[in-house]
Amino acid sequence: MLFPLSVSPLRPVAASVAVAVAACALPAMAAEPFVLKDIRIEGLQRTDPGTVFAALPFRIGDTYTDEKGSAALRALFATGLFRDVRLEVEGDVVVVVVDERSIIANVNFVGLKEFDQDTLLKSLKSAGIGEGLPFDRATVDRAEQEIKRQYLSRSLYGAEVVTTITPQERNRVNVTFTIVEGETARIKDIRIVGAKAFSERTLLGLLEQTTGGWLTWYTKTDRYSRAKLNADLETLRAYYTNRGYLEFNVESTQVTISPDKQEISITISIREGQPYTVTGVRLEGDLLGKEDEFRSLVKIQPGEPYRSEDVAETVRQFTERFGFYGYAFARVESRPEIDRANGQVAVVLSAEPQRRVYVRRINVAGNTRTRDEVIRREFRQFESSWYDGQRIKLSRDRVDRLGYFKEVAIDTEEVPGALDQVDLTVNVAEKPTGNLMLGAGFSSAEKLTLSGSIRQENVFGSGNYLGVEVNTSRYNRQLVFSTVDPYFTIDGISRAVDLYYRTSRPINSQGEDYQLVTPGAAVRFGVPFSEYDTVYFGVGIERTEIRGSALPNAYFVYRERFGDTALSVPLTLGWARDQRDSALVPTRGRYQRVNVELSPGGDARYLRSNFQVQQYFALGPRFTLGLNGELGYGKGLGGRLYPVFKNFYGGGLGSVRGFDQSSLGVVDPTGAYLGGNRKINLNAELYVPVPGSGNDKTLRLFGFVDAGNVWGEEEKVKLDDLRVSAGLGLSWISPVGPLKLSVGAPVRKQPADRIQRFQFQIGTAF
Repeated sequence: MLFPLSVSPLRPVAASVAVAVAACALPAMAAEPFVLKDIRIEGLQRTDPGTVFAALPFRIGDTYTDEKGSAALRALFATGLFRDVRLEVEGDVVVVVVDERSIIANVNFVGLKEFDQDTLLKSLKSAGIGEGLPFDRATVDRAEQEIKRQYLSRSLYGAEVVTTITPQERNRVNVTFTIVEGETARIKDIRIVGAKAFSERTLLGLLEQTTGGWLTWYTKTDRYSRAKLNADLETLRAYYTNRGYLEFNVESTQVTISPDKQEISITISIREGQPYTVTGVRLEGDLLGKEDEFRSLVKIQPGEPYRSEDVAETVRQFTERFGFYGYAFARVESRPEIDRANGQVAVVLSAEPQRRVYVRRINVAGNTRTRDEVIRREFRQFESSWYDGQRIKLSRDRVDRLGYFKEVAIDTEEVPGALDQVDLTVNVAEKPTGNLMLGAGFSSAEKLTLSGSIRQENVFGSGNYLGVEVNTSRYNRQLVFSTVDPYFTIDGISRAVDLYYRTSRPINSQGEDYQLVTPGAAVRFGVPFSEYDTVYFGVGIERTEIRGSALPNAYFVYRERFGDTALSVPLTLGWARDQRDSALVPTRGRYQRVNVELSPGGDARYLRSNFQVQQYFALGPRFTLGLNGELGYGKGLGGRLYPVFKNFYGGGLGSVRGFDQSSLGVVDPTGAYLGGNRKINLNAELYVPVPGSGNDKTLRLFGFVDAGNVWGEEEKVKLDDLRVSAGLGLSWISPVGPLKLSVGAPVRKQPADRIQRFQFQIGTAF
């Protein structure tokens, strides 16, 4: 006798409904319970029979009932592998008849330009659309809608997506998304309604989104984005609340799009309210008996307009200070007490430290390349120790300063069942740490000069540095191989090894045929004395040979007295302190270094020292002032002359722009530029955003003023001899790496000075 039970749903959602309906109909077609002697499966093409048997709630020898049959149907449909499933009872045998879903053979895109195809394929696969996955029309429809939504986020409101399903042999299908992207909708107009205290033009200048401009092809700030609009609204709110308008509110936002879906208009309605002045600050709650210490952290100034920025910073400082004492979950709240009649507000800061905790475990996440130990060795907070917010912050900063990650964040998580324990998770996002640098300069003397270097700051994720530098300058050529192990010992002592081969010829105007050839090697060690200070010491060996017959007088005299080769064993001692917030685009902080090179023995005996300090100032959120000063001094030892080939040079990149590279200093009677044993170099740069680029820090203009010179042993250092230049430049963190262009002109010069007006440098990461 045959009792079929079947469901043929078109969609998985309908399957359960159909199964339920079938189950309700069973009493009318009910089979009497019986003992199973066999189970057969029919209709399989690709699916392993074991998958079907595993889903069945009965086995041979079990008693079959209609309830078990309904459960079997539900389980088989839940696998998502079948379009149709039937159970047929033939005597004491159950036959499972299945109709398998098609398998997706390929996913293709036609007309895709705005998005990367591989990224989109990966995203769709996570949503159930990908090669080798079961085909489901409902899932494909959802994928189509998601692709449209992604285009809307890029302001492509006219984008159309059509899905084509092409059957293939062996029950497979190809899924093709044909896309007509259309033109990007641009913001035509932005209006701010209700502004009285500040002009509309001032407020529009705060927004990241703008109307079309000459640079919006690059910045894309004229593309509408809801997320960016929300960020702009918060910017407006912060601007007002930082100027006393405590009750500022955005009443509404209206976004309209033209019928052709090409132009967007935005209207923002605001209510300013009245400005408030702070009358006082009151502290409440448990301050651990350190009220004076916490009060010193208050940034809110009575008598000044209410500033939400100061309130937020004070709350942050309080929370951080509680963390220093081990209270990881301290709650600090600010509460304004408003006197609207008099336009005054008193700020109440309420603190509740909660409980003190210690760190059970420190986890590392997101490091796909860098080894855990490279991150962990930078930590100053230890496991099984009391939670210390200051050490945790320092640990985060040290990991960030490695330069291996785009983002570094530390999350604190409570340990279930342990009120006095927390786990820390260090979340990092890797970035390329290899760098290929190409440099070029043009001058009347050297014409086109090329230089390049390739380096990897995190070899195989070990944290070690490896680099090769090549320079093809007409006057200074070099090949340098360098490697640095920042943790040569477990105490953090670093070791650096340099191997180099340099040839150089000082710039001259007479065409003398000579050069200096210097092969050498050096090893240096760095000992950290604090979180910001490192002392370096090392030893090297190098051999300098003066080649050629037509020499400048200074080289001829030196060769006549000491021979054409000079062997030296320089000892180095240095100190560095780096407190900048970024090595690539610093906006605040200071960098200092001192380096002393001493060669007491060998053919060349000398002392060579160099001191440098850099200071950066953030002039508001968009402007940065950078200052740089450098002093150099060299002296011969043991009654010997200071080696002319150890001279300092000035002019050009890294010195006084607007003057030819290495052209400042002593001029030999033959016309050769020899540099000098004393150097002064001063630089000032003011970085400003490019008009139309908003707050984009990857593209900035800068103005510079440089001053400096070098002097020989027989010359007196006079500030009147300083050369001065000024100019403009462009700094761009481009897709292929940092690019810097500068054009300079001399402000103070001498008639014999060589001029170099244009320089650029570009690098690319891999």
